[in-house]
Amino acid sequence: MTPRRTRFYLDKQNGKFLGVCAGIADYTGIDVLLVRVAFVLLNFATGFFGGFGFVAYFVVAWLADNKPRELDYENREDRKFWQKVRARPGNSIRDVRASFRDIDRRLADVETHVTSQNRRLADEIEALR
Repeated sequence: MTPRRTRFYLDKQNGKFLGVCAGIADYTGIDVLLVRVAFVLLNFATGFFGGFGFVAYFVVAWLADNKPRELDYENREDRKFWQKVRARPGNSIRDVRASFRDIDRRLADVETHVTSQNRRLADEIEALR
């Protein structure tokens, strides 16, 4: 089964302990430092050793899969794109469709310019035939 980019994975490569906070940061697009600070604050607020945060941390570390190597991002733009997809899949589809419409419109403008307005270029193309 191929791994899905829209699924939550532990990010042990960028993690400090088990990769849970780094996985949450990768999944949501929030800076990993902020996720770690929020985790520490959650534990202090709920009682450090009896708190919900430690239990949840270890349960997530036990249940979640490690991030597969093939899902490593080539660059920062890929990472941001997939974080947007995970956050709002419907908006991502709309954005991709809008991008294709924009590309189609720009291509039509280029075709119009080359075929109708540039008579000299059209004459040169005809001379080559």
